[in-house]
Amino acid sequence: MSYPDADALVVGGGLAGCTVATELARAGRRAVLLERSKAAHHKVCGEFLSGEAIHYLSRLNVDLAALGAVALRSVRLVLRSGVVEEKLPFAAYSLTRSLLDEELLRGAAVAGVDVQRNTNVETLKAENAAWWVSDRDDRTFRSKDVFLATGKYDLRGFPRPAGTHRGLVAFKMYYRLTPQQHAELGDAIELILFPGGYAGLQPVEGGRVNLCLLVTGGCLKAAGSKWAGVLPYLERNSSYLTKRLNGATPLLESPLTASRIPYGHMQASSSEGLWHVGDQAAVIPSFCGDGMAIALHSGAMAAHHFLKGDGAAVYQARLRSQLGRRLAIATRLSQVMVAWPGAAQVVKMAPGLLSFIASMTRIPDTALLR
Repeated sequence: MSYPDADALVVGGGLAGCTVATELARAGRRAVLLERSKAAHHKVCGEFLSGEAIHYLSRLNVDLAALGAVALRSVRLVLRSGVVEEKLPFAAYSLTRSLLDEELLRGAAVAGVDVQRNTNVETLKAENAAWWVSDRDDRTFRSKDVFLATGKYDLRGFPRPAGTHRGLVAFKMYYRLTPQQHAELGDAIELILFPGGYAGLQPVEGGRVNLCLLVTGGCLKAAGSKWAGVLPYLERNSSYLTKRLNGATPLLESPLTASRIPYGHMQASSSEGLWHVGDQAAVIPSFCGDGMAIALHSGAMAAHHFLKGDGAAVYQARLRSQLGRRLAIATRLSQVMVAWPGAAQVVKMAPGLLSFIASMTRIPDTALLR
């Protein structure tokens, strides 16, 4: 079964995909969005919304307060030698992806996007000056322009390079902390360093907390290659996190996991009519907390250049010029934190260093679309 030609096909209905599809539909273009999920679901994501992310969500008419987003006001860097805390230099929130993504998909449909749920794309090929997309149900879609927004997962035949910070495995679990520990966490995001990785802990809506952590493959192997072994490893290497989780109730049957994440990847070029957005365009290390903002920014930038009549290569080069250096800095810092967590003690001797690092690893304010 073939669908009518679209002005643009968007493969993936996450932050980047919904952004580009909505912007195109608002401009009167026929955008078809292909999303594999049937309904709301969790994703491996820290769920930190920086000031840049808030800016783009406002453009999309997302009311964070109405959705129950939790305001975050400070960041704590937890070292073996102590804790360093600073106020965040921008407004920030947290909101679960299962809730946010559904709101963005709803908004896209309201804007006029043809949202196709439960669509598992199997092939993407260029033929006769157009891109052809086929799904598992033998449906065919065609357009001159395709926006690849599949997040952490690569479409068959379109793999990303391995990235420059390799060998990390991500875990995510929701918890309900004890009242005392939840109160002590407060409105902060905690970045907890330990040998072989780091973890982020922050409150989300509904009185829950999101624990996301990265460990090296070597550490995971030493822990028995299972989540049940990871927790004892953390207990041995982070008394702070052990205290936080003491008496906590896990809220998922098992953690979400992701591996072979190409941290440090920055898309260098693009084929004619193929636009890489979100994690398909750039993958920044998790500690920065700007991954969601980059996804939104890349989607908005791609739509902006498309509507100007620019090609995908122009967009890709512009995005690289905005983010390339910052992504490289963030990736190097992540490598250092994992390999030599003790090196982070320098922040204890340099007040304001956390804020400076944040400014050097985020989307520059001058790059944001207004």
